[in-house]
Amino acid sequence: MSTIAERSRRKRATFARGVHPAEHKQLSAEAPVDVLPTPPEVRIALQQHLGAPCKAAVKAKAEVAIGDVVGEADAFVSAPVHASIDGTVVRPATTTLPNGRHVACIPIRAAETQTLAGRALWDDVYGGGWPQDGLDQYEAEAIAAAARSAGLVGMGGAAFPTHVKFAQNPEKPIDTLLVNGCECEPYLTADYRLMLEAPKAIVTGALLARRAVGASDVLIGIEDNKPQAVETLQQAAEGTDVRLEVFKTKYPQGGEKQLLWAALGREVPGGGLPLDVGVVVVNVATAAALARAVLRGKPMTHRIVSVSGAGVQQPKNLLVPIGVSYGELIDYCGGLRPDAARVVAGGPMMGFTLGNLDVPVTKGTSGITVLTQAEVQRRAETTCVRCGRCVDTCPMRLVPTRLALAARANNVGLARRYHAAACMECGCCAYVCPAGLPLVQLIRLAKVMVQ
Repeated sequence: MSTIAERSRRKRATFARGVHPAEHKQLSAEAPVDVLPTPPEVRIALQQHLGAPCKAAVKAKAEVAIGDVVGEADAFVSAPVHASIDGTVVRPATTTLPNGRHVACIPIRAAETQTLAGRALWDDVYGGGWPQDGLDQYEAEAIAAAARSAGLVGMGGAAFPTHVKFAQNPEKPIDTLLVNGCECEPYLTADYRLMLEAPKAIVTGALLARRAVGASDVLIGIEDNKPQAVETLQQAAEGTDVRLEVFKTKYPQGGEKQLLWAALGREVPGGGLPLDVGVVVVNVATAAALARAVLRGKPMTHRIVSVSGAGVQQPKNLLVPIGVSYGELIDYCGGLRPDAARVVAGGPMMGFTLGNLDVPVTKGTSGITVLTQAEVQRRAETTCVRCGRCVDTCPMRLVPTRLALAARANNVGLARRYHAAACMECGCCAYVCPAGLPLVQLIRLAKVMVQ
């Protein structure tokens, strides 16, 4: 019986399909997190999460301290935003997000003296002790309330408000809290450095998240290309019932549906969510932010961002205030190399190419990738050769070429028939397409058509 169970576990150590792009993690993986000096100004976007935008809670010329609420969230699916520096509010303005969306923002001009900076800032966010005993004093409702007050959202990129995930539904009980430490996107190492440098914060946050959702089990998933992170987290979890599972390195292992299948052998139904199969998934950075919110009463004002790629002078991992511009992070990393050709918000598989660098970091910003001219040489687009590679690699079992055809023909019925809304925009199809078709961009158009 144990042999059969072990064979079953090995079969679930990955997911069906997917691709193996070059990782390029070595560029920044060994760079410890550096604290970015306080920038002259930050712009706090009022819409940096899924759901309803915030409403400005401060007026021009108001003095704010780090952690003060500057954007209030009235809707349930929303999250407040906070000042990430001490300073003076400038007249509310509009800013552009990496996806091209124009949103309202609260600009804050930095004060000469900051409450937190340098090592003191790191210690306040991730340093110090993270108790793992006595957490039963925190009730589920209190943990969810702390997550909401702190403005926590999914820090893996989706930016879904965390307190919404924690809302318990008696009709859909949760048995497992799954913590995502895979970070499968090429180049990015923000979560990896967090796992190495603040593992106890992650474990404490995972234990609190389990209490919030009422789960009996808590599992941290990591790909096998991060052995040092596995060892560090195992040590941090000693004395707790937190389990670690190591998965085969494959993209997109960090997708929550792919991770859920690899970890538990459960398939999320079409149009459903992990909670439909008894699971809540949170990112490792979200777990650490939850620990800080509950135990220290501190909101989400900073996050770790990877700045990597062959096109930047000095790849780094940086602890940065929400609202700092992408350009300032690149400047701190020595600037662009002469052959830099493309700056991507995120990684090359799912990220957005930036038209300019005057774009603010949001809660969902995990990295900036700078590619060289040689790396962005694009194959000439030709006619689809019906090879089926896109179908063979799609982790969502879609037919990408059909969706692309629907977009080009403006055929809403065809887009619905082939489940455009199910696409996670992972980019596997475009990565393997020998015809050089812009499949992801076309499928994004198809998704807009069926909304």
